[in-house]
Amino acid sequence: MDNTFNLWLGIIVISLIGTIAHFLYEWSHHNHIIGLFAAVNESTWEHIKIAVTPTLLWSLYDGAIYGLNPNYFLAKLASLIVIIFFIPIVFYSYQHLTHKPVLVVDILTFYTAILLSQLTFYAVINLPPVWPILQYLATLGTFVFFGAYMTLTLEPLKNLIFKDPITGKYGFRAHRDLPKKRKQSSTTHQDKR
Repeated sequence: MDNTFNLWLGIIVISLIGTIAHFLYEWSHHNHIIGLFAAVNESTWEHIKIAVTPTLLWSLYDGAIYGLNPNYFLAKLASLIVIIFFIPIVFYSYQHLTHKPVLVVDILTFYTAILLSQLTFYAVINLPPVWPILQYLATLGTFVFFGAYMTLTLEPLKNLIFKDPITGKYGFRAHRDLPKKRKQSSTTHQDKR
């Protein structure tokens, strides 16, 4: 198989899994194990997470093919870094102009992040072999990235990226309060009639 086939296969599979991951926590009736890997609220972090999760899962495939390439972990780390920077930069930049989220732009940003992530992966894979110290640091960095990903999912930082814009809360708590908030809003709306 050539790189072009794997590139497009990766983009399609990661996009599909990421799209499903947006709804999976709800479909699982709020299973916390599923919530470690799927979006649990509408924060920017959770939208980054649903692109990162399938990219990490895709490592089972691309690792089997490219794992012996000395640039593999550098390519994987670079592809993940593209996602974690691209999504919030685009999201907050366009919202600075529009002052509100635009669903079509959010969706396009998500898929563009995946596309750029995979293009980055294959660009780095095809570079001449990097120095062994860089290979080691990239391997370590990939595992640190995964650890940070899990930690921030369980204990999100109290900042804008992790804050659910609907509930004003963080992490799992933001989602748990969402049905109550919607019910209260609905009750309040009915009371005004």
